[in-house]
Amino acid sequence: MANQKRSKTRRGQIIKAAEKVFARKGFTEATISDVAREAGLSDATIYEYFPSKEDLLFSIPGDTTQQGNEILSFHLNYVRGAANKLRSIIYHYLGFYENNEDYASVVMLVLKTNRKFVDTEAYQTVREGYRLIVDIVREGMASGEFRADLDPYLVRAVLLGTIEHQVIRRTLLGRPASLVDLVDPLTDMVIGGIKKTPDVQSFNVRLVVEPATGEIKNED
Repeated sequence: MANQKRSKTRRGQIIKAAEKVFARKGFTEATISDVAREAGLSDATIYEYFPSKEDLLFSIPGDTTQQGNEILSFHLNYVRGAANKLRSIIYHYLGFYENNEDYASVVMLVLKTNRKFVDTEAYQTVREGYRLIVDIVREGMASGEFRADLDPYLVRAVLLGTIEHQVIRRTLLGRPASLVDLVDPLTDMVIGGIKKTPDVQSFNVRLVVEPATGEIKNED
C-alpha cells in the first residue's frame, strides 16, 4: 500500500513537472531531461513511469480531468434546474483554466493539434466530461426548461468552442484578463438561445360602438 501511494505521488510529481516544462518551453523543444530536472529526478526514473515524451504528454489531462469530472458531478447533484447546471459547468471550466495557466497552455496549444491524442485513454476521460453537457441539455429539453427542437451536441459545441477560444486568446495574448468575468455573459448568451419561451395565446376582441351613447363595449 505504501509503495502504491509513493508510486502515485511520484507519477503526479512527474506529470506536474512536464506540464510546466511543456507549457513554458514548448513540447517540441522540451526534453525528458528538462522534465527530470524540474521534477528533481533522474531521466531513468521518468522512463520508469512513461515510455516516451509523447506518452507523458498524453497523460497530463487524464488524472486532472477525472478529478474535475468527479468534483463537478458531485456539486451538480445539489444544483436545481438545467440552466443553473450549465452555469456551474461554465464556471468550472473557466475558473479552472484561469487558475491553471500551464495546464491550459498544454491542452489548448499542444494536445488540441495532436491527432494521436484521440486514441488515448485520457481522451476518453475528457469525453466523459463533455457528455455531461449533452445530458444536461437533454434534461432541460425533457423538463420543458429548454426548447424541444435543440441539437444538444450543437449546444455543447457552441459552449465549449467559446470557452476554448477565450482560453487560447488569454494564453497567447493575455486577454481577457479574467476568464471568470465571462461566466455570466456566456451563460446569458447560451441560455437565451436555448430556453423555451412562453406560449403566446391569441384571442379575438370585437369592439361594438353604441350609436346613441358612443359607449364602446367589449364582446369576446
